[in-house]
Amino acid sequence: MQMTEEGLALIREWEGFRARAYRDAVGVWTIGFGHTSMAGAPEVSPGLEISRGEAEKILTRDVETFARGVASAVTTTLSGNEFSALVSFAYNVGLGNFRSSSVLKAVNAGDRAAVPRRLQLWVKAGGRTLPGLVKRRAAEAALFLKTDDATVRAPVETPAGKPAHRSTTVWAAVSLALLAGLDQVARALGYGFLGLAFLALICAGAVWIIRERRRKLTEDGV
Repeated sequence: MQMTEEGLALIREWEGFRARAYRDAVGVWTIGFGHTSMAGAPEVSPGLEISRGEAEKILTRDVETFARGVASAVTTTLSGNEFSALVSFAYNVGLGNFRSSSVLKAVNAGDRAAVPRRLQLWVKAGGRTLPGLVKRRAAEAALFLKTDDATVRAPVETPAGKPAHRSTTVWAAVSLALLAGLDQVARALGYGFLGLAFLALICAGAVWIIRERRRKLTEDGV
């Protein structure tokens, strides 16, 4: 797996060149093509200035570091475009975040169709959505889907969940509605004990539905 020229161009485009050190969207000192001290030398500090030629050399070293990190985390074979898109993503969010991301989880599970959607979960910095990150994730997704003959595979939409008639959550909601109706009937007929029993079942069902929804959101992750 090797980084492609198109992948390098993507990083250059979205990082942009800055000759003087600056703070990025989350306050980290950055220079050149998105280089930070976390990536290695040179250490970025206020007032540091470099030429474009120096920035290119730093970018080459940094990309090699991130490429090794991505290659060590991926457990499946990737095309050059797929690999380059992941390196660009890792270069932007950091190798630690990449290793714990659902993007890598989808790749290693062979669920390539899910990768574009998972990439779009990483569009925030400092707690707010940045239009530039939305566009960058879209560019990385397009590169990931691009085949060797320069065509782009259409992303396959994965089902949002089970069919309604097979969803336990849906059946739980229907059951709750029936219990609520029975509760009202019991109360109208003066069966207070039955009403309390139905109410307890309704509360238990509601708690179960909430837990299921939270579990599914956690599994999707970022």
